[in-house]
Amino acid sequence: MAHPLQSHRKVWVIREANPTPQITHSSGRFGAENYNHLPMFDSQQRELSSAVRFGDYELDPRRGVLSRNGVALKLQPQPFRVLVLLVARAPDIVTREQLSDYVWHDGVYVDIDQSLNFCIRQIRSVLNDSASNPTFVDTLPKQGYRFIAAIHHEAPDPLLPAPIPAVPISAAPDPPEPTRNGLNHTALAETPPESKTQPSSHTPQGTTSTSHSRLWLLAAIALALAVVGIILGTRIMRNRSLVATPKITSLAVLPLDNLSGDPAQNYFADGMTDELTTMLAKNSTLRIVSRTSAMQYKGAHRPLPEIARELGVDGVLEGSIARTGDKVHMTIQLIQAPTDTHLWAESYDRNANDVVTLPKEAAQTIAKRLGTSTLQPAPTQYVNPEAHDAYLRGRYIWFQGDNEAAGKYFRRAIELQPDYAPGWAGLATYYGQGAFDNLDPRVAIPKAIEAANKAVALDPSLPWAHLALGANMFFNWNWPQAEQEIEHAIELNPDFAEPYHFHAKVLNALGRNSEAIESEKKAMELDPFERPFGMALALSSARQYDAAIDDVRSRLEATPQDAMLHWMLCDTYRRKGQLEKAVQEWETASLLSGDKKEAAEIRSTYEKGGYNALLLRQVNNFKKKSTSQYVSPMEFALQYAQLGRREETLTMLEEAYQQKAPYLLWVQDDPAYDFLHTDERYRALIKKTGLPPMY
Repeated sequence: MAHPLQSHRKVWVIREANPTPQITHSSGRFGAENYNHLPMFDSQQRELSSAVRFGDYELDPRRGVLSRNGVALKLQPQPFRVLVLLVARAPDIVTREQLSDYVWHDGVYVDIDQSLNFCIRQIRSVLNDSASNPTFVDTLPKQGYRFIAAIHHEAPDPLLPAPIPAVPISAAPDPPEPTRNGLNHTALAETPPESKTQPSSHTPQGTTSTSHSRLWLLAAIALALAVVGIILGTRIMRNRSLVATPKITSLAVLPLDNLSGDPAQNYFADGMTDELTTMLAKNSTLRIVSRTSAMQYKGAHRPLPEIARELGVDGVLEGSIARTGDKVHMTIQLIQAPTDTHLWAESYDRNANDVVTLPKEAAQTIAKRLGTSTLQPAPTQYVNPEAHDAYLRGRYIWFQGDNEAAGKYFRRAIELQPDYAPGWAGLATYYGQGAFDNLDPRVAIPKAIEAANKAVALDPSLPWAHLALGANMFFNWNWPQAEQEIEHAIELNPDFAEPYHFHAKVLNALGRNSEAIESEKKAMELDPFERPFGMALALSSARQYDAAIDDVRSRLEATPQDAMLHWMLCDTYRRKGQLEKAVQEWETASLLSGDKKEAAEIRSTYEKGGYNALLLRQVNNFKKKSTSQYVSPMEFALQYAQLGRREETLTMLEEAYQQKAPYLLWVQDDPAYDFLHTDERYRALIKKTGLPPMY
């Protein structure tokens, strides 16, 4: 990593290298507390009172866990209940109606056919079972399902609570059978004992018997009619797709599980998640949680209501995707988060050549079902599947922080399809970020502007293209067009956090610090995980150091191992003049980044020669690095400025001006350069950049 005291490291549209937040894993996707309402079955009543084994799997209904060789597997509540019932009734057939009665209680309105199909697919997926050649779950057309594997019962665990009494599992009762005179003999035969007692001496026996019989007859008929009405009403309501769907205004798309069995396909699962998120934001009025905020839950085995509360949403979309050869299978389901209620599910099977349109198709279907769809222009042009795949690979690598490798895939995408807008937007991002890192801005920025202009021309509705153009116009010192493009990106997608973040950077550079802080607040509200250091950076650039330190400290309480937050704290202490604390944070950040050797040398150098010795060490490191790759003059300028070397600092700043080095735009935010404010060379430099003077 480059010098940690350079405050604006990676402040453009590439996300910071950010360790994955620590996620607490439970024993399974849902804890046993989610299954307290499940009937537990014993052997005589065909009910499960303890765990059972079949093949390599163990099913424990009390704990709510399905595991394989001791490893808990992810299975959602409704499929879990379906599996419990099938195992309990094995090897008998369980009808779809019986499964429906057992899994979905009255008042939950779902499309039974779709929902049961989804549950069976999920069960087969987690058991590695096949519909055509089943080992565990067999389908009997027009009859139902049955569990066909051998089952071995485990001894009950005495430490677990006693089973909850079972709910009867039977087909709906038949309506009362009428007789030729309209009476029901069964109802009459079941007259309670009270009606058979002797009458009092004041009432004639015949009158009492007839009266009681009529009363019981009327009651039986009324009860029978009520039962029939309830059964028919329940059946009708349950089979209405999304009748009285609970209102959903905000949605999180959780990372799709990669079920291909090939870890090399993770990029494809993440890429399709990203595109599904983008398309939902584009095709609906829903508030869609950012990709980064949702991505932290990748592989997290936690209850959905808990995840939804943390993300502040009332709906969750989750599912899986698998690509085998030229076939792609995606399954998604919509959950109302507060109640963990399944609302809708769908499966998609596509050839690899048709997968490009899949996220948009799914997003439009979801938006229509929730009544949140928006009018969209006619379908976009054909997209080369190989170009799309190269773009997905580039995005995946890009989010992992490898800008150089990502650039290769973005180039590949536009080589395969020169009119592919996302590929050009990705390439513009690559060049823009490279101007901050290891690319000469005199070469990178013009190429970035060219690529961004092509992306905007090919697809004016692409927010990322407008952001890339705005960012690079800013680097080219065109402030009005930069703000115009950034604001247009926000108009296209108000839930896109990155334009707000970069706008804050622009406003800081222009001396509009209060506006910058407000813009960063909005970015943090939309996506607190993409740049957890963002608010502290805006505050520090505005020279509100104590507020910046407090912000970082509060975030470190949740993620104490986040190296970037420690880098931010290091730089803020440096700006405030608390150099010993800055060095401590520098050392900590190096350790958390995995560089123990660097951390030891920082400590040793500081103890031997103080802070200035560290600065000279940095100068030497940059000189060595510059022999093999580009190093920005601003890297040298900051070290010389802290050492108080006026001539070397001015020389490097003037060289940065000639190169249009991006970091020069924030030179007035840093107190290290304050000693130059009266220098005419410095003043002339600021004037030539067009930045408003802050001295």
